[in-house]
Amino acid sequence: MAKAQIYQLKVTLRGSKPPIWRRLQVESNNTLAELHRILQRAMGWYNAHLHQFIDGRTYYGEPHPDYGLDMEDESKVRLNQIMSEPKDKFFYEYDFGDSWEHELLLEKVLTADPATSYPVCLKGKGACPPEDCGGVWGYYDLLETIQNPDHPEHQDMLEWLGGDFDPDEFSVEEVNERLASL
Repeated sequence: MAKAQIYQLKVTLRGSKPPIWRRLQVESNNTLAELHRILQRAMGWYNAHLHQFIDGRTYYGEPHPDYGLDMEDESKVRLNQIMSEPKDKFFYEYDFGDSWEHELLLEKVLTADPATSYPVCLKGKGACPPEDCGGVWGYYDLLETIQNPDHPEHQDMLEWLGGDFDPDEFSVEEVNERLASL
């Protein structure tokens, strides 16, 4: 059986300024269900909400009759069925309420390095926004609130966060520790 190619993806949280992103190397034959778990760990989400992948007019996710969503089963579709050439892209949405949209851009197609365990994060920037903070716009409102000690909700928001929050914090080592547990 042929070894899977390695896809180098740049995953960018849409609407984030400065951009919040991760550069990942993943096996091209991962299913979208596997990619979902990789993205959750790489970005820092907690997998507490529904999600979907969007490629043009086709939606992939976890089909369930109670959801009322028309989507293909993500466990039956492989990444290399969606993208194959550098500059190909599609989207991943996490939490339909907050609507965290991520652009997945294929930067390079590589041969697997036998000394590397995949998936792996090479680089990134920015902390993952807190769950349930209201999407990108709510996130920036939250940052404004916690950075202004005179804001009437400053202390409440710090308590809700569980303490200080650094929007610039990112550790490739921590991301790779989370990815290694897959």
